[in-house]
Amino acid sequence: MKNKIDEHERLLSMWQEEEKLYSEGYSAVCGADEAGRGPLAGDVFAAAVVLPRGIEIPGLNDSKKLTEKRREELFDVIREKALCCAITRASVAEIDALNIRNAAFLAMKRAIEQLETDFAIIDGNAFNDCPVPFMTLVKGDSKSASVAAASILAKVSRDRYMLELDEKYPQYGFAKHKGYGTKLHIEALKEYGACEAHRPLFIKKFI
Repeated sequence: MKNKIDEHERLLSMWQEEEKLYSEGYSAVCGADEAGRGPLAGDVFAAAVVLPRGIEIPGLNDSKKLTEKRREELFDVIREKALCCAITRASVAEIDALNIRNAAFLAMKRAIEQLETDFAIIDGNAFNDCPVPFMTLVKGDSKSASVAAASILAKVSRDRYMLELDEKYPQYGFAKHKGYGTKLHIEALKEYGACEAHRPLFIKKFI
């Protein structure tokens, strides 16, 4: 019983930021997050989500704190329960042209633009060029239900995309490391060189 109460309290606490905004008169608050800033390969993904006010989704949390299986399960629940959501990306070419920070911002902007929302909570400590009023929230994926939901949609979508890249370029082991700079990935880069999915600015020192 205590565990159920603790989980209820945790989920309730994840609505504090949204509730403040709803009390100020906003009507559709979304959370936005990205996945894939650090890897050496692949697009950066983002998601934005408007959840029904106060909804409790058991297990909802920062995607990094969840197992792959649990993220996959919650992905479907979030898509089903959300009032609206969007999953977007910025390409490797855009990352190369804009830098990864600005490309991640662009991906999140694209997601927010697809929603009927009047305020956005953005994971992190900086953002720009948002189509609606916004606030940034450090560790928002642990503190905000909407941002946590977005983090899961972005992470699962990017992981699925990396599995597709693995089928196309099996020599790099994308299914195992999802494009991050692991020993396996760096060894493959040195042996095979880069493919079109690699980020030119990120891999300079490895090849």
